[in-house]
Amino acid sequence: MAYADFVTAMMALFMVLWISAQDKEILIATSQYFQNPFRSPMDATSGVLPFNNKSSSQGKDSGSDKDPDRNKQISMTFLNSVAADFYRLLHLDESLEGKPIDIQVTTDGLRITLFDRAKRPLFERDATSLTEWGTFVMQNLAWMIERHGFNVTIDGHAGAQKSAAKPDYTNWELSADRANAARRTLVHYAVDPKQIERVTGYADTRPIPGETDPTSNERVTLNLTLTAKNRFKDSKLVDKAVPVSQSEASSP
Repeated sequence: MAYADFVTAMMALFMVLWISAQDKEILIATSQYFQNPFRSPMDATSGVLPFNNKSSSQGKDSGSDKDPDRNKQISMTFLNSVAADFYRLLHLDESLEGKPIDIQVTTDGLRITLFDRAKRPLFERDATSLTEWGTFVMQNLAWMIERHGFNVTIDGHAGAQKSAAKPDYTNWELSADRANAARRTLVHYAVDPKQIERVTGYADTRPIPGETDPTSNERVTLNLTLTAKNRFKDSKLVDKAVPVSQSEASSP
């Protein structure tokens, strides 16, 4: 074995031993960093993980369980990191006015709203078939859901105007069918069906308050829930898929 390879192997061994001796909080933060190298889940930017001398001397079970505020802070930082990475995958500016996607960080996950705007439609007009852009969004969204183990609820919403071509096909059917179309696409792109908790169509009963653009009510909202079980499980997840470019996306 070459000396350089030996030194590299020894350095890797010492790093593994050091990480294994840390408490659960640092283990999760380290795992999240390597899963999302573009955004560190830690507050500090020095690249050095904080050392908790008290937890090291008392055992690995006395760390994060007694510091829920710190756990919550790391979780919120992690969720903001996931949201920023999703914008990056879709090549979108978070501050752009009238953007086709809006992401809000909640106390237990993310709320992602996919708008069916005229400039960048999510679905074909008055139909449930996804456009090329819609398929691209769903494919990358499925990758993110599967990677981090989110639970999902899907809500479909329609505008107030009804289609004249199908008088018997109301906004109730359209919103529910579009929500189900989103579910089928996510499952097609590797999301476990057990992660889908609910699929609902609301027609035009829940418009966005104060929204002047009528097309903004044509939307699909996905609530991604990161439970406590998911947070600790996230440190053990292995990537099973990779994000794709828009040119590689195709309809299921």
